[in-house]
Amino acid sequence: MYAKGQAAPQDYAEAVRWYRQAAGQGNASAQLNLGLRYDKGQGAPQDYVAAHMWLNLAASRASGDDQTKFARARDLVAKKMNSQQIAEAQRLSREWKPTSAK
Repeated sequence: MYAKGQAAPQDYAEAVRWYRQAAGQGNASAQLNLGLRYDKGQGAPQDYVAAHMWLNLAASRASGDDQTKFARARDLVAKKMNSQQIAEAQRLSREWKPTSAK
């Protein structure tokens, strides 16, 4: 709602807050959207390492066409990064643990 301004004023920071909560619980669509917000710097500081990490997690949890789409988004971000940044994002992905719902 907040990312697209549907039924609420467009507010990327609020969208990021909700995406982060759902992404933290392992929701692949929220992980995708959170990664895209970090890539674009919408509602969160532009951070390619964080974007790659969330997109990588999204791709690892998705299946079928979604997995392909999410991996493509991750790979587009990787083109903006150096090898050290990619390695850091991959490390963060490996170490990530889901949070429980509140």
